[in-house]
Amino acid sequence: MINKWDRWLPGLDRRAVRHAARPGAHRILPDQRPPHVVVVGGGIAGLAAATGLAERGVQVTIVEQEDQLGGRVRSWPLDDQQRTMSRGFHAFFRQYYNLRALLLRADPSLSCLAPVADYPLVLADGHQDSFARIPRTPPLNLISFVAMSPSFSVGDLRRVDISAALELLDVSFPETFAAYDGQSAAAFLDRLRFPPAARHLALEVFARSFFADPDQFSAGELVAMFHSYFLGSSEGLLFDVPIDDYDAVLWSPLGRHLQGLGVEVLTGTSALSLSKSMKVTPSPGGELTADAIVLATDPGATRQLIAESDVCGDEPAWRERLAGTRNAPPFAVWRLWIDRVVGPERPAFLGTSGFGPLHNVSVLERFEAGAQTWSQEHRGSVIEVHAYALPTPIDESEKLKQALRRELGRVYPETVDAQVVDEEWLINDDCPLIDTSPWNLRPEVVTPDPRLVLAGDGSRCGLPVALMERAATTGFIAANQLLAGWSVRGHDLWTAPMRSRHRLIPAIHRLVAATSPS
Repeated sequence: MINKWDRWLPGLDRRAVRHAARPGAHRILPDQRPPHVVVVGGGIAGLAAATGLAERGVQVTIVEQEDQLGGRVRSWPLDDQQRTMSRGFHAFFRQYYNLRALLLRADPSLSCLAPVADYPLVLADGHQDSFARIPRTPPLNLISFVAMSPSFSVGDLRRVDISAALELLDVSFPETFAAYDGQSAAAFLDRLRFPPAARHLALEVFARSFFADPDQFSAGELVAMFHSYFLGSSEGLLFDVPIDDYDAVLWSPLGRHLQGLGVEVLTGTSALSLSKSMKVTPSPGGELTADAIVLATDPGATRQLIAESDVCGDEPAWRERLAGTRNAPPFAVWRLWIDRVVGPERPAFLGTSGFGPLHNVSVLERFEAGAQTWSQEHRGSVIEVHAYALPTPIDESEKLKQALRRELGRVYPETVDAQVVDEEWLINDDCPLIDTSPWNLRPEVVTPDPRLVLAGDGSRCGLPVALMERAATTGFIAANQLLAGWSVRGHDLWTAPMRSRHRLIPAIHRLVAATSPS
């Protein structure tokens, strides 16, 4: 008899891949003392790990330094308690199967998310690309995009390096990640010979999603993202967004769900140190003794905690690898409450290229309930602009603001004379840099001490996932790793296909590569 779950899919893609968890008991046995796990970090990775463990009967304590959960996707109230701020816009793509599975725990219908009608990308010379009418199924999506995009001409297509273009289709994970060791995204794009407009709009946007400059960003990661978002998945390139600020509709509900499972959630609490005896010293005071630790902090905090602890003290090579990880360049988020409403034809989210430091513009009242209320009451708009991969050091924030405001006026001219009613400005540099160093040397979830696991979007993961989805996926992987040590079944995971969707592609690629001039 066929179990209905054998036919279940997490989305629309019939070729989505289920990665079954290792078998074991459904929960910690009733006659066992439940193990205690301290999860350091209450971002997506930590919340996924805590969820995976608590659902199997493990005692969990989350230690989060901020007053809200969500990590780099959190939001927080401002002084007037009516406005909120966050670290910037995040797109919840439909192929984020594991992140969506996490959110489903607190919101079974995912009513917290609403679809964005389009995700236009505009180049400074006036070219604009859209994904609204692009079919979801590969390779029709690529064919349609090239056919409809003003970024391509017949002459442009003749100049494309076919062998390099086939590399975007001929993938196999995790091997593809390591196949480009030492090669940057910029170098790969140079080989590809896409027209500059298409290069900026359709490809470099992926590097910017990692807050990285294409000269520093891994080519293997770029190819993997192109697969998981476009050529390997039929979920499409459009996405959903939360209907209100992140804390209100995502993380507070999930936090309450976790507390209902018995999880102790300590927000506003920093982890000062940890030890190989599995003790975590939080601030304010006390000591947490654990059977295992999930370290799900930002890369800088992870490096510091390991450097100042004796964890894996007899594994200098592992500690050196971890110490060698780097942060991506700084990014800026500027949220503006202005005295007029932007034109109704403006999209909720706009990607830009060639507009100086400006890379994204969001019109928040189009999707956030709180911003919509403010907009209606004040007859204005709430606009957010982003600048990625900023040069360091950043000594002149006012000059950066002036440049962003000037470029905002170029894409939304009605904002030129708008008065700023309120503003919030944020610069940070705590995102991981997925650089060109060897893929297999990046720290992964498993560590030399089986009681310590890592999780986060900077952790090495052989599955075709990235950004928020990698954070959620590695969080569940971390939970599964610990559960396996207690002979408890973990949680199934889902991804886009692990290799090319079409069996002939590898053979065609080999033939073209063999006949191409070196």
